[in-house]
Amino acid sequence: MASATVRVDDETLSKLRSLANASGEAMPTILRQAVDAYERAQFLEGLNRDFAALRSDPEAWAQEQKERKEWEATLMDGLAKD
Repeated sequence: MASATVRVDDETLSKLRSLANASGEAMPTILRQAVDAYERAQFLEGLNRDFAALRSDPEAWAQEQKERKEWEATLMDGLAKD
């Protein structure tokens, strides 16, 4: 595993230590999880912006709805209706 030194302010370091002590996890593990959560949040925010832009264009939104209906027709292809 590669490692690097990352500078954080005292408050962040204190929080990181506190989280590590409370959870029993190593600080690098908690930091990785925090970065993963931040990355996911950024992705979802971007996705929300993209869908908002799509919805603001009536023609593009209508095309999206049409395509969704076409895909819905395939959801039960070959499956018995139980």
